[in-house]
Amino acid sequence: MSKINDILKQLHRTELDMAVFSDPVSISYLTGFYSDPHERQMFLFISQESTPLLFVPALDAERARQSVAFPVVGYVDSENPWEKIKAALPAKNYNHIGLEFDNLILTKYQGLKTVFEQATFDNLTPIINRMRLIKSADEIQKMMTAGKWADKAVQLGFEAISLAKTETDIIAEIEFAMKREGLEMSFETMVLTGNNAANPHGIPGPHKIENNALLLFDLGIMANGYASDMTRTVAVGQPDQFKKDIYALTLEAQQAALDFIKPGVTAHEVDRAAREVIEKAGYGEYFNHRLGHGIGMDVHEFPSIMEGNDLVLEEGMCFSVEPGIYIPGKVGVRIEDCGYVTANGFEVFTDTSKELLYFD
Repeated sequence: MSKINDILKQLHRTELDMAVFSDPVSISYLTGFYSDPHERQMFLFISQESTPLLFVPALDAERARQSVAFPVVGYVDSENPWEKIKAALPAKNYNHIGLEFDNLILTKYQGLKTVFEQATFDNLTPIINRMRLIKSADEIQKMMTAGKWADKAVQLGFEAISLAKTETDIIAEIEFAMKREGLEMSFETMVLTGNNAANPHGIPGPHKIENNALLLFDLGIMANGYASDMTRTVAVGQPDQFKKDIYALTLEAQQAALDFIKPGVTAHEVDRAAREVIEKAGYGEYFNHRLGHGIGMDVHEFPSIMEGNDLVLEEGMCFSVEPGIYIPGKVGVRIEDCGYVTANGFEVFTDTSKELLYFD
């Protein structure tokens, strides 16, 4: 209940009558109960004047009751969820309600308007983002574990490299092995060969692994509710010197950022540390995304490590450092590690070598 108590303090500070959480990850963060309700409705209601209430689809209600120590209300598909919520909440005038604007589709908003007819809505997203921003030692340990699994997964990918295989063949081998370990990927695995890697969000397909080219792996694992995310680019055969030079430049940029990170610097300054390396070499236009994203229970979460973000880094913040150079028709390279800000620098969660590895 300590995290819920933190929310109650925020309610008092912001003079909100109630906080309504709709993001399944936020609900899991606050309660320990996770479920994806799909198209159904699931909310956590927290008020200073009553005990919390978890509203879930009926098919999840029993499992929810085993996870939380406060009332759980379930609804079946044939019921009107908004009427049931209204009946379950204490009867009072709610004038000022906090909602997660970043996780509020129009259907949810309109439904909640029928529950809180006279209320004005404020954005809870900055509050929950700030709570999740600084990871505890326990959270960091879980992310270390997820990172070690990512190292194992990418090693399996390396072992599967063959000119006779396609991108999706290798993905299938990685994901099957992780599934046998009882693990889920934290996002759709990317294995991109040759020019396909020159698209930062390339789509793997039935492309045979190219010889004398670079091969990009981007993958992550969910472990104990926390995500990992890493990218490695390797050589198949003997790529030409230009491709090797682009790889070396990307690695130099990443190392510049990793060396720069410490408490007190800004997200903007970290992005610039990497970007300036690439710009000075004349390839700035081909590094066309932010340097990094936050990571935790979501693979992408607050904050963005990017130009213009003056957020000051603090010990315990976790994020990715992933410069890339993508030259259409020629080459694509990205190198990524996630880690956490320490008292003096930055510790990464993944250990796979970043020396350019060669495979036949």
